[in-house]
Amino acid sequence: MGKASTKAQNKYINKAYDRIALVVHKGRKDIIKAAATAAGESLNGFINQAIDERLDRLNTQEKQD
Repeated sequence: MGKASTKAQNKYINKAYDRIALVVHKGRKDIIKAAATAAGESLNGFINQAIDERLDRLNTQEKQD
């Protein structure tokens, strides 16, 4: 990928996405990555799916209360 296309891609990513730094204990990243791979997902996709599922559960609980 050339410098111009990389620059354009980074510009799009910065415009369309927020970044979150995630800190986990040593060795936990490998465990999470292995689970993501076993599920056929990327590490980022796996973490996003976990967040979405948690948010859905919290929203469901709030509606029931």
